Formats: sequence, C-alpha cells, structure tokens
Amino acid sequence: MSRGLTLASSVAGAVLVALDGTVLTVAQPSLQRSLHTSFAAVQWTSTAYLVAVASLLVFAGRLGDRYGHRRMFGLGMLGFGAASAGVGLAPGIGWVFGLRVAQGVFGALLQPATLGMLRAAYPPERLAVPLAVRTAAIGLAAAAGPLLGGALVSGLGWRAVFFVGALPAAGFGLTALVRPGADRRPAARTPLDLPGALLLALALACLVHALVTLPGSGVWGVLVLGGAVLAGAAFVRHERRTARPLLPPGAIGSPTVGAALGLLVAASAALFGTLFAETYVLQRQLALDPFQSALRSLPLAVLMVLSAALCPALLRRLGARRTVAAAMALLALGVLDLSGATGTPALGGGFALLGAGFGTVMVAATEVVVRGARVAEAGVAGGLQQTALNVGPVLGVAAGTALMGAGPRPALLVLAAVAALAVPAARALPGPGAAPGTKITDGRVRPGVPARR
Repeated sequence: MSRGLTLASSVAGAVLVALDGTVLTVAQPSLQRSLHTSFAAVQWTSTAYLVAVASLLVFAGRLGDRYGHRRMFGLGMLGFGAASAGVGLAPGIGWVFGLRVAQGVFGALLQPATLGMLRAAYPPERLAVPLAVRTAAIGLAAAAGPLLGGALVSGLGWRAVFFVGALPAAGFGLTALVRPGADRRPAARTPLDLPGALLLALALACLVHALVTLPGSGVWGVLVLGGAVLAGAAFVRHERRTARPLLPPGAIGSPTVGAALGLLVAASAALFGTLFAETYVLQRQLALDPFQSALRSLPLAVLMVLSAALCPALLRRLGARRTVAAAMALLALGVLDLSGATGTPALGGGFALLGAGFGTVMVAATEVVVRGARVAEAGVAGGLQQTALNVGPVLGVAAGTALMGAGPRPALLVLAAVAALAVPAARALPGPGAAPGTKITDGRVRPGVPARR
C-alpha cells in the first residue's frame, strides 16, 4: 500500500475501535431494556471484550511480524465489522456476549497492525507526524462518539450503533487484503513461542478481569489477581529461558521503552479514572444531563487534537524527555483542577489540561516505542503500546471505583498523584537531537546501525 493509504487505514482502524467503545456506553441502557436483561449482564459484555483484546494484543502483533501487518489488519477489520453487525442483529444477551468476545479477538488483530504498518511505511524520523494524525483522529472519535451514539439510539434504537462501522470496516479490510503489493516480512520466520503467548494471555486476562470486577469481588477477585501474578512470573521465567521469546530483547529490552510504556499506562489510568469520577460530579452533584456533561468536557477532545498536531514540532525541539515530562505535569494539574472545579470555566480549564497532556504523551511515548523497534518487531512493539493503553484505563477506573466511597475529590487527588509521580520516569526517554540512525538503550543516544526498513 502507498503511504497515504497506509495512514488512512491506520487511522480508520484506530477510529473504529475508539468509536465502538464510546457509542456502546451510550447504548447500554437501551440494550438492557430491549433484551430484558440485568445491568450486570450488560456490563459483562464490556468485560468480555476487554479481557479478550488485552490478553491477545502482543501475540497478535507477533502474528503481524510473521505473516504481515496488512494481512492481520485486513482480517481484523473484516472480523471486527462482521462481529459488530452481528451484535446489532443479536436476539439475546448470550449472543451479544459471544460476539463481543469475537470483537475483542479481531480488535486485537487489527490494533497492533495499525502501528506496525506505519513503522514499515515511514522512516523513523518521519513517524511522529503520522502518529500525531492518528492520535488527533482518536480524539475526534472520542468527542463524536457520545453525540453520534446518542443521536442513533434516540432515533433508530441501540442496534443502529453497531452497524455504523460495518461498511467502513469491510471497505478498508478488503482493500488491505486485495491491494497489490506484499507485506514486508522478515525473510526467516521465527517460531511464535506459543507457550509464552499462552502465559502472557493468561496473566493479562486475569489482571484485567480482576481490575474490572475488583469492587465487591471478594475472595474470588483476590484469587484471580493472584493467578495474574503467578502467570506473569511464569511468563518472565519462560522468556528468560527460551531461545525464541515472544518479546524479543531488541523490542522491549531497554529502559527507554519500558519507561514509555509505563508512562502510557499512568497517563491513560489518570485520564480514564478522572473521566469516571467526573461523570458523578457532573451528573449527580451538578445535576447536568449527559448532553450538558459532554459539552463541559468538550475542551478535552479539542486540546487532544491540537496537542497531537503540535507534538512533532515539540519532539524536534525539546526531545521526548522534556516533552513527556511537561505533558504529564499538565495532566496532573488538570486532574488537580477538576478535583475542586464546579463552575464552567474551571471545568473547561481542567478538561483542556487533560486533553493537552494526554494527547502529547500518547504521541510522544508511542513514537519512542514504535520508532525504537526494528521493522521485523514492529508488531510486538505495537502490541505492547496497545496493551498499555488497554490496561491503563481499566486500572484507572478500578482505582476510581475503589476510592469513590470517600467521594470524587479524594479519588481525583489520588489520580493526580499517579500522574505527578510518573513525571520522573520521563528522564529515561531520549533528549533533543536523537538521530534516526541511532539506538536508544538507556535514555541516551548511542551510535548504532540505521533502522531497517
């Protein structure tokens, strides 16, 4: 595919997943009434999706490295769109549950591929711009999702929201599969490390399940969390001993990439935990309806788009280290502002700081993760980035839920502290002047072999 079509496909895949999550939230009450089911059953459809997608992202990225990102993207888009349309036709909650699991599987296939395709199509020094376009599109989707979902549910019913992405998914999916030109894949196909993939999937599935069901889960929640720890320890032990690990040292072995992934987790946890807590502030304490609440939070999407657009210039001038540190500080200030905000100007300012901080962190940290990977390992890098952005929100919402008993303000103060405490991790990121043909191993730029394309 040409670079333009690759970028359009990457944006379409990211937007499709972002829209699906936001419109589903709006559709859930209507879905519950229509299918005559319980709130808990409806919530489990979201949990099933999260568990499926989070547990498979890294392995799906490895499949893209082996068989081609374009192929995985095409299959993922076609399957995701078909499963979404299937939910719109589902006769009962059992069908919805099963099809949401299928959506998670196909979503895991397409999400790392959206980054892997960009890494293969663009040289390292030009990656920041397409990543900024992708992030800006996600911000627009996040803003449009609730409005689009509300309009569709009000006018056509909840089933309509699941048909929105079916045709675009089919179009981009078929284009990726039938477009002339082969994927760029390594000449030697390494084993897939199925035991490692299984252990990592088990660890992530248990972790996400435990976090989602943490409030009121009791002993079962503790056991599942313990299972995540044991599976994670077994995975680390396996990866150290196997000759062909799922996570190649060249993809994740540096403190730089580890810090970038940690910052993505912290930023997304702070953002989504704050949005969860602020929903109670806006709709219960301030008695605003959902549409009025969406208007109050609109500066978040606007500043996320603008900050993403400005981030490539900041990276060229300041480097990732200073850019991400400043952005995490802005994110922390935004959460802190919202912890005491009630008036429209204060709320708008807090949401604007959230958007500016998160948009910048997402572009800059993702650029570090993907740019530092060889093309042959870009899928794994994309899978790790997507895993961080799936685990972070679950962690943030779980923390917000656990702390909401004391009220929204204490929850928001803790989330602000999470963002602030992550600022020093930016010291491990590269400073200004990191050349495209260098290797970053510990936050400093060292001479190395130019990145392969």
